[in-house]
Amino acid sequence: MIELEGLTKRYGSKVAVDQLSFQVRPGVVTGFLGPNGAGKSTTMRMLLDLDNPTSGSVRIDGKHYRELAEPLKYIGALLDAKAMHGGRTAYNNLLCLAQSNRIPAARVSEVLDTVGLTAVAKKKAKGFSLGMGQRLGIASALLGDPEILMFDEPVNGLDPEGIHWIRNLMKQLAGEGRTIFVSSHLMSEMALTADHLIVIGQGRLLADTSMADFIRQNSRSFVRLRSPQWERLLDVLHQAGVPFLQTGDGAIEVDNGRIEALGELAAQHQLVLHELSGQQASLEEAFMQMTAGSVEYHAHGATTPGGPPAAPPDRGGAQEPPRWGARGQDKGV
Repeated sequence: MIELEGLTKRYGSKVAVDQLSFQVRPGVVTGFLGPNGAGKSTTMRMLLDLDNPTSGSVRIDGKHYRELAEPLKYIGALLDAKAMHGGRTAYNNLLCLAQSNRIPAARVSEVLDTVGLTAVAKKKAKGFSLGMGQRLGIASALLGDPEILMFDEPVNGLDPEGIHWIRNLMKQLAGEGRTIFVSSHLMSEMALTADHLIVIGQGRLLADTSMADFIRQNSRSFVRLRSPQWERLLDVLHQAGVPFLQTGDGAIEVDNGRIEALGELAAQHQLVLHELSGQQASLEEAFMQMTAGSVEYHAHGATTPGGPPAAPPDRGGAQEPPRWGARGQDKGV
């Protein structure tokens, strides 16, 4: 387990990490998210004693990294795949790490096979593509068969097959009870991989929660309905006291509605539905909503969730402005 308590890092007058406290627990893939400049890389470097904290502490299975006699057997990390010695072969890069941590040489061949680099084991790392270098970095993290693994942008440079492989590998390792801590800017990939999220902004903790709870708490969820019996559907919802919103494309949206109850309500009144679907924001949308006030670098002219709304899409006809329906108490429908 990884434990941070009041972790703070200052560079002169700039506070890069501000009183961070959280735990990364075994058995799940924990995603580490934040905008550029949020302090993610600094935090991960302090985990490995590559940077000294100004105050606070970080422990790996109860110890500081510097106290680990053979650190690769406790925690494997990929922070920079380019850190490998370009003049050494893939095999020799890993062999040096193995010897310095009293890891059997046979383990080198095992991890090269795991990451798919057996065929190029005798080739020098400087000739590797970005994706091959990334696989070699992952192999170095796996070398000591550690209980804790930490990856910074692990899919960088990987092709679709490689992305699918590393995603399943992290899930498999978490399923074995290991602690997996992964940072990435690819929200779509993180949504498929992580079970739990740690989100920071401007060095401060913003969220420490499950993936499902994070999306639910930072986005709008609703049920969308479309029917050729549109007026009757409006009347039924009014009579049931269900608040709804009419959209410009002929659909109706019910915030926080239960799709089963709405389907049963339509069936009771013999209403034909062409659409009955639950809608929820993506991880990216929820992340943008939460971190809107913590983004340090804005592209010129970009619209953030806190900025002006985007123009509605052209749907090929006149637009009816959104109109709220019944505003009585929500009866749970």
